[in-house]
Amino acid sequence: MRWCEFDIFGDGLRGDGISSPVMVGRLLGVPEGRGDVVDWAALERETGLRLPADYRDFVAVFGGGELNEYLAVRIPPAEGRPESRLLDGLGFDPREEPQTDGGAGVVELSEEDRLLPFATTVNGDVAFWICDSLDPESWDVVVFRRQVPYGTAPWRRYGMGFGEFLAGALDGTLPNPFSDGSWNIPPHGYRNWREG
Repeated sequence: MRWCEFDIFGDGLRGDGISSPVMVGRLLGVPEGRGDVVDWAALERETGLRLPADYRDFVAVFGGGELNEYLAVRIPPAEGRPESRLLDGLGFDPREEPQTDGGAGVVELSEEDRLLPFATTVNGDVAFWICDSLDPESWDVVVFRRQVPYGTAPWRRYGMGFGEFLAGALDGTLPNPFSDGSWNIPPHGYRNWREG
């Protein structure tokens, strides 16, 4: 699903050559020295889990933290922060070939699906990757909205990855995926976990 006139994160670069951290940095302001250092090779060796490049770039630039005092972005173990809220949600073996089939839109999901939560909101909404491939660059974002109108499906699958989803949610080119209708109104701010 293309939701804007350029491919922001298909190969890590927008159509005009801007990388995912720079695009999100334009929306959030580029932090100085707040990123987290993660040993991605060790993570893959120990757990079998490879994560999307745009997410790894985001972690390197922004680190784990909270966006607009609403959306908490989880990270794997990092220097100075050995605990991992990201790996708490790993309920499958990443080395096993997935058996799922998907597409964008409203979906029915269960605990048996290969879901890895990467962000949570203060309202209890959760953003996941649906890990339906061994290639993390093909993982779509799926959102579970805790508060939905009666008769509305709480699950929504977006045909895009982490960076494209985050940029679209922030700049308004993607309809608000979360329960709070005002969380993504500019100006935007990101508070790293080190800032308390």
